[in-house]
Amino acid sequence: HANNVSTADSEFGTNGSERVICPYPKTNPGRNDTMSTLCQITIGNDTSGSSFEHYWSKTNTIPLYLIILLLPLLCFRSASFFARFTFFGTISVVYLIVLVTIKAAHLGFHLEFHWLDPSQFYVPEFRLLFPQLTGVLTLAFFIHNCIITLMKSNKKQENNVRDLSLAYLLVGGTYMYVGVLIFAAFPSPPLSKDCIEPNFLDNFSSSDVLVFVARVCLLFQMITVYPLLGYLVRVQIMGQLFGNHYPSFLHILVLNIAIVGAGVLMAMFYPNIGSIIRFSGAICGLALVFLLPALVHMISLKQQGKLTWLSIVFHSFLILLGVANLLAQFFM
Repeated sequence: HANNVSTADSEFGTNGSERVICPYPKTNPGRNDTMSTLCQITIGNDTSGSSFEHYWSKTNTIPLYLIILLLPLLCFRSASFFARFTFFGTISVVYLIVLVTIKAAHLGFHLEFHWLDPSQFYVPEFRLLFPQLTGVLTLAFFIHNCIITLMKSNKKQENNVRDLSLAYLLVGGTYMYVGVLIFAAFPSPPLSKDCIEPNFLDNFSSSDVLVFVARVCLLFQMITVYPLLGYLVRVQIMGQLFGNHYPSFLHILVLNIAIVGAGVLMAMFYPNIGSIIRFSGAICGLALVFLLPALVHMISLKQQGKLTWLSIVFHSFLILLGVANLLAQFFM
């Protein structure tokens, strides 16, 4: 009791003023497997808990509750509404940066740099699991097709390059700041860096007030971003099929039900956001980053009579990189 250690703790973690936990210890460190997913599903299906846990389950009930909240938002017709609505998500981003800064200041840096001596908590700068990162990066790059759709409605098109450059700079800086600080400050020892969850907020206790507020802000941010992503899907699909972004309310409703249904099914049966992002990034990126741009460019050069063997070899190599990136995801 004097050291704030409880034998009732069911999670691996550090005890103290800054409680950090490892909710789903991985049996195979460094591998982005579905162990955490299986643990979440097991906990969610546990019928021995209280009635609150039965009706407020992370995988069984909460995704169904969100249908009531998100489905009506997806049906709005105005693009300006979605763009302006996402502004409020910036508040949660600012709070998240402040939270990470405070946690890092309290925890301090925990990094092992014993390159020559063996260490249990040493994490090398390069591992054969790096395709996990390339899958995510491919997703970040092919999102261009969504941004182009969004920026078509800008009033001053001449500012698109400036605005897009600033947006990528700010987003990249935010991800780097949060990711590096969380990784460096995660208490290793006593825990391993492999305990860091895809949603790092899960590494803090539910009784942490600052983290609870961050979860609320993150939910609000997702509520603002999700309708915008749904709008981009609507514009691209309906524009291709019917030549109209809003053919009728019934068309939009059916599409939105399919979008929400797919998300709910993933949240209930495979709530592993890291794997979802890298697989979707590798699959879509293969087409939109590696395959189609290279083929279109080579066809254009051939029609102009400028296609050379050097260009064929180079662009074929890019296509092979995309294929290798996709295949590598299945071995991570």
